[in-house]
Amino acid sequence: MTDAPDLSPLALVLQADPVVQGVMALLLLASLAGWAVILEKAVALRGLAREARRLAAQAAQPDQPPPGGEGLAAAAMRAGQAEWREGREAAETAGEFRARIEHAMRASVAARLRGAEPGLPLLATIGSVSPFIGLFGTVWGIMHSFAGIAAQGDTSLATVAPGIAEALFATAVGLVAAIPATIAYNRCATRLSRIRQEALAAATAIAHRLARQPRVFAGGRAAAE
Repeated sequence: MTDAPDLSPLALVLQADPVVQGVMALLLLASLAGWAVILEKAVALRGLAREARRLAAQAAQPDQPPPGGEGLAAAAMRAGQAEWREGREAAETAGEFRARIEHAMRASVAARLRGAEPGLPLLATIGSVSPFIGLFGTVWGIMHSFAGIAAQGDTSLATVAPGIAEALFATAVGLVAAIPATIAYNRCATRLSRIRQEALAAATAIAHRLARQPRVFAGGRAAAE
């Protein structure tokens, strides 16, 4: 009686065709890269969410000290206050002055949020491409298995099962790489969008408040209220 074939994951990888092994190795690297991006984005987005809340708190409670440091909230406040300190040009309307302050703050917020975007396209690529790479490994493995069956002239289950299992395992590895990457991309994109909305809304409110504070024209004359 022949021994049953070893169908453990390690055995399937070691016994697979070299092309299928290469596909599995590529998918493993893609999975590791995806998880590295996921962990980095989790930390980065947590920090950005905290900074957006600080900026929103500054908009809701103008009497509190402005945020310090080099984060999103402090950078946006510095950008807005720099425009406010320059004062309103003599030919500039109050609305234009307010829009200039708001534009500076929103540009600062956008620049900080763009720093969190690198890596997201990689997650999207891994999530969309990995299943097809695994499917390629499966198709190649099945073709190789059929070639072996034809060479041996034996179609028994014991002969067919190992090759088919090795081929299908490539698809499973592709799904293991793709599913976390797709979920993480969707969650990160959604969270980044919410952070952007909160921060930009706070920047708009702060810019409107700054524009109403006493200020001077660029020529040094006090602005009329």
